[in-house]
Amino acid sequence: MAGRIDRVRVAAGMLLGVTALCSLALLCAAGTSAVETFAGRTAAVQETADPGMLHGLTIALDAGHGGYDGGAVGRVSGVPEKGLNLDVAQRLEKILRAQGADVVMTRTGDYALCDDDPPIRKKLQDMQRRAEIVRINAADMLLSIHMNEYAGRSESGPQVFYREGCPAGRLLAGAIQEAMIRGLNPAKQRPALGGNYYILTLGIPSVLVECGFLSHREEEQKLLEADYRQAIAEAIAQGVVDWQMLAAPKPQALEAVDRSEEETGDEQQEGSFVQ
Repeated sequence: MAGRIDRVRVAAGMLLGVTALCSLALLCAAGTSAVETFAGRTAAVQETADPGMLHGLTIALDAGHGGYDGGAVGRVSGVPEKGLNLDVAQRLEKILRAQGADVVMTRTGDYALCDDDPPIRKKLQDMQRRAEIVRINAADMLLSIHMNEYAGRSESGPQVFYREGCPAGRLLAGAIQEAMIRGLNPAKQRPALGGNYYILTLGIPSVLVECGFLSHREEEQKLLEADYRQAIAEAIAQGVVDWQMLAAPKPQALEAVDRSEEETGDEQQEGSFVQ
């Protein structure tokens, strides 16, 4: 009986030895630290499980103007807004994608979206084609990026516009306006306002963001600085996140306006408004 017990002990000891060798091999294969390896796998799983605050949203970014249409011009520098708009939009695109959103850009370079010699006004065709990009990509939200100007030189500060009478646009505009005031601390703190803009009539929560005044000497200088444009993009993105975190259900957007057959249109397609 004692001999049998001894043989079992020897076999168990051999099994433990083999197990230890296998464990050692696994540790070697895992690298310097098996704990680090498994921690890395856990982190990867957690990252996959947390796609971002804006996951599931398709956001259209519209960099205003472009090509022949330079938009507002810096009073001191002579720099047109079209390039600044695109720069802010591209910075914003990166931030929104990092938060999990799908992003659609209406333009990605210095060009207008109209033909050289269209059968309708060039500006109207440009706006129609921007709207079509938003529609065919089934965007859930639209952010149109602009720089402001005014005849006088004293006006300053960012301002967000929404479609007049649209509860969804008003809520989004309020969230972004508040985030821009917090993030940029402008000397002039403006309220979000309703306006009559073509690009805001597509039947989804939409805003037109005037990032600041190129007609104001000090603010123009800020808008020409890359760090300030990055701060603008971050503030707009924060406003979108703040809107997303609001309790459901959110108000609905007004129905889209069918303007596909228009040959003429109002002149407030894009532009400045001050209050």
